[in-house]
Amino acid sequence: MFVLKVLHFIIAIAVIVGVLLQSGKSAGLSGAIDGGATTFFGKSGKKMEDKISKATTVAAVLFMINSLILAIF
Repeated sequence: MFVLKVLHFIIAIAVIVGVLLQSGKSAGLSGAIDGGATTFFGKSGKKMEDKISKATTVAAVLFMINSLILAIF
């Protein structure tokens, strides 16, 4: 049970970080980070945004599943 709670906390942090890294209408935090990254890695901004979006979606699904498991037990 303790392991599930710790995992839940880690997944929650991952969801928060994923949401904050996604660009909004004003390009948000992701635009600031991606601006420096394109200098080193080339123009992969769209690919980076897609990866962040998919990772956030996976983390959100895991968070919901873990929430249901914790609610049952």
